[in-house]
Amino acid sequence: MTPKHRESDTVVHRGHITKQGSKLVRWAAVEAVQRHPTTAKISADKDRIEARRGKNIAKVAAARKLLTLVYYGLRDGHIRALAHQQAAA
Repeated sequence: MTPKHRESDTVVHRGHITKQGSKLVRWAAVEAVQRHPTTAKISADKDRIEARRGKNIAKVAAARKLLTLVYYGLRDGHIRALAHQQAAA
């Protein structure tokens, strides 16, 4: 779920997400964000982005954050961002 990134000298254009990667993983990540409980950190991030950029962009951004957390969770065996949040609560 990487955004297109084109730049020339000092001008940078960031666009929609690219079609690289698995369609099924993209679909599953967006579905997971849509069905996620509203009390979670991902939902708070989605709501913050939605207020600023719109509903669909917020869903994709939150799905990307979710995939990042899943990657680090699989790699390290635990998710540090969630551990800090639970310790603070």
